[in-house]
Amino acid sequence: MTPKKVLTIAGSDCSGGAGIQADLKTFQERDVYGMSVVTVLVAMSPENWAHLVRPVDLEMIRSQMATIRPGVDEVAAAKTGMLPTVDIIRTAGEFLAANRIPKIVIDPVMVCKGTTEALFPENTQAMIDYLLPIADVVTPNAFEAAQLAGMGELRTEEELCEAARRIHKAGAKHVAIKAPRVFQDGSVADLLYDGNEFTWWRDTKLTTAWTHGAGCSFSACIAAELGKGTAMKDAVAIAHAFVRAGLEESFPLNRFVGPIYHKALSKRNL
Repeated sequence: MTPKKVLTIAGSDCSGGAGIQADLKTFQERDVYGMSVVTVLVAMSPENWAHLVRPVDLEMIRSQMATIRPGVDEVAAAKTGMLPTVDIIRTAGEFLAANRIPKIVIDPVMVCKGTTEALFPENTQAMIDYLLPIADVVTPNAFEAAQLAGMGELRTEEELCEAARRIHKAGAKHVAIKAPRVFQDGSVADLLYDGNEFTWWRDTKLTTAWTHGAGCSFSACIAAELGKGTAMKDAVAIAHAFVRAGLEESFPLNRFVGPIYHKALSKRNL
C-alpha cells in the first residue's frame, strides 16, 4: 500500500531536534511519506547555543515548492513551521491555497527554544492575513496564541478559551493550543476549539527539561494523521499521546538542549 504524502514547509534545525528534522521523523513514525520545503537555516553557537537564523532566498523556496507541486501528483496534507519573513509567509499561503492541499496545519512558529520574544514580530499580521484563513487547524503555544489573538500573557483557562475564539474568528477552522506553562496546579494541557466545543487533554507536568521539538512534532503528527483521513479530534488526541510519550523518554543532546524521543510511542505499541 502506497503511503500518503505529507509536506512540511519549515526551517532546518541542524541539531536534529526540531523543525524539518522533527517533522520528518514524526512523519516516518506515523507511517506517511514526508517531503519538505526548507524556508530558513538555523545554527546554534556551541558556546551558549545562541541561534543564528538565515532565511532561504525566495526563488529557491519557490523552486522547492514547484518540485512538490506540480512535481508530485498528490499531497494529502501539509504543515508549516518557521516562516521567517512576510514574503515567505505570503508565498507559503499562496502555494497551499493555489494547490488546494486537502488538509493544512499551520504551526505559527514565533520563537526558538530558549527565547521569549518573537523572532520576527512583524510577521504576526502576515500569518493572520495569509495563513489563518486557509488553516484546517492552527497549533500555537500559549505565547503564539496570545500574539495571534492580540492579547497579553495567557494565564488562565478562560484566557486560553478567549484566545482560541479570537483565532477561530480570524479564519482557522480549528485551534489547538499547547499550554504547558499556564496552569498553576502543575498540570499541562492541550486545547482544541472547533468554533463550538472546547476539548481538553490534561496531564501532570513532567519534570524533564528536555522538550526540544515538542511543538513541531505535535503539529507534524496532526498533519500526518489528517493526511491519512483521521478525524480532527482523534488526530489531536494521537498527537497529544505522541508528544507525551516522546517527552517521557526525552534525553539530553548536550548541556543546553535535549529533544523528545520520536520512537517512544511506536516502541510502546509494538
